[in-house]
Amino acid sequence: MGPSSDPSLIGTFEPILANKLCQANFVTRMRSLSELNDAELLRSMRDGDEEAFAALYQRRQAGVFRFAWQMSGSHAVAEDVTQEVFLFLIRDGHVFDPNKGSVSAFLMGVARNYVLRKLRGERAMISLGDDSEDEFSADLADPELNPLDDLTRTETIENVRKAVLSLPEKYREVVVLCELQELNYKETAEILECAIGTVRSRLHRGRALLVEKLRPGKADTEEATALKSAGCFA
Repeated sequence: MGPSSDPSLIGTFEPILANKLCQANFVTRMRSLSELNDAELLRSMRDGDEEAFAALYQRRQAGVFRFAWQMSGSHAVAEDVTQEVFLFLIRDGHVFDPNKGSVSAFLMGVARNYVLRKLRGERAMISLGDDSEDEFSADLADPELNPLDDLTRTETIENVRKAVLSLPEKYREVVVLCELQELNYKETAEILECAIGTVRSRLHRGRALLVEKLRPGKADTEEATALKSAGCFA
């Protein structure tokens, strides 16, 4: 009897072959899931497909973590928020409404609420209301002004991190979303559940505050060389 027909050898290799087959099936399955959009993955997840959840988590986890870290300045808070966001998705994913925006915007909106809860203590989910500061005139802040573009990498990352974290929350979040996450006004408005005009005015005000913090009383400094905003505090 040849080795290939030895029952003991077949029994030895069966678990290995089964594991390889399982891994191959998983890879194939994940590749097929990667072709689905976020809403389709969420729908499959809600139908009990754990691999759809894994695919959605793999796709969106980094962005959620980055937003939470840039808002809080704490890796520990960012890790907690990221975990809470996806637990919320498992528990309450049915509240997502595709008519109100994308899954990505939905996740960032949930992350925003959890970050604000942590920053403000044990208060419940907070919706920031408009106030007179949101009417900040575009005349007071050049729409082309971007202090994050006028810094050298050597000095900037820590300076920008501190400056962004020192902004009032409603200006910090638009700076983080528009400048650091590089989202457009529409996507940012979906996340913050406010008007595009409000996003625009808050961003102008946030940029003006950053100029004051990064270049107090100076028109030109050694920091004035180009650096794309996405490269700061990323």
